[in-house]
Amino acid sequence: EVFDVYDDVTEKIEEENKKLTDVITTLLPKDSTGTITSKEKRSLQIATTNSESYGKIAGSVDSKLGALADCDNLIPLYQKSFEEKKGDVKWVKRAVGRMFSKECTDDPLFTKLFEAQMALDPSAKARMYSGLLKQKAGNSQGALEDFNKAVDLETDSYEKSEILYKIATIVRKTSKSQARSYAQKAIDANKANGKAYLLIANLYATSANDCGSTPFEKRAMYWKAAEMARQAGRVDPALSSNAQQSSASYDAKAPSKTDIFNSGMAGKKITFSCWVGGSITVPNI
Repeated sequence: EVFDVYDDVTEKIEEENKKLTDVITTLLPKDSTGTITSKEKRSLQIATTNSESYGKIAGSVDSKLGALADCDNLIPLYQKSFEEKKGDVKWVKRAVGRMFSKECTDDPLFTKLFEAQMALDPSAKARMYSGLLKQKAGNSQGALEDFNKAVDLETDSYEKSEILYKIATIVRKTSKSQARSYAQKAIDANKANGKAYLLIANLYATSANDCGSTPFEKRAMYWKAAEMARQAGRVDPALSSNAQQSSASYDAKAPSKTDIFNSGMAGKKITFSCWVGGSITVPNI
């Protein structure tokens, strides 16, 4: 099955890239403080270059095969194979994971697959999917309990980070501040979780109109979003293309040099009183 090959390849890429980002997140602090040795600097450069290459490979694979894995293709495929494969834990877990990532969770088949996974492997990820279904049913408290149970069950920090990130993508529809909290916990569990940085960047960007009392202050939020997006590319160079596109898009929406000059705000601090909180210093021109 073509999707099995797709999963095998993407899992291998993720596995190899994880080794590289472990090196990167260890050496980045030394690089920023100037305490890195020449040998470590070389290791950081090699790891960064190789991670970027894995990102390009993953993007190429996803553009060729990922597009085939949409709900219209997946649902009939899994319905056809369900009775035969429902006892195959690897098949079930991959099917649930793929339907989740492609946002096919409204279909009743997702619930059937989830129940099969719970029977075979009541893991941390299964608890997370349980939380998703409860959230969709309007049971926010039950969903939160399942999400926290999923996090508690997972002992591997990398997998815990992935679960926290996925929870953040689920709760963002109801609470941006809660989504940021889970995304930040994902980063705490794995400093190389660039996807979590990109999610926070997007949460900030989509809150621009809700933050600040003037048009200039509202647009200043895009600087905060752009910095988060750039950090995603630093910690996980496999995401550098996506991170660069996102940060460039946010920077383009932020105040221009002319805006800064006309406002007289250069070098001044803007404090955000909305859910985002914190502040940003306007660039000097």
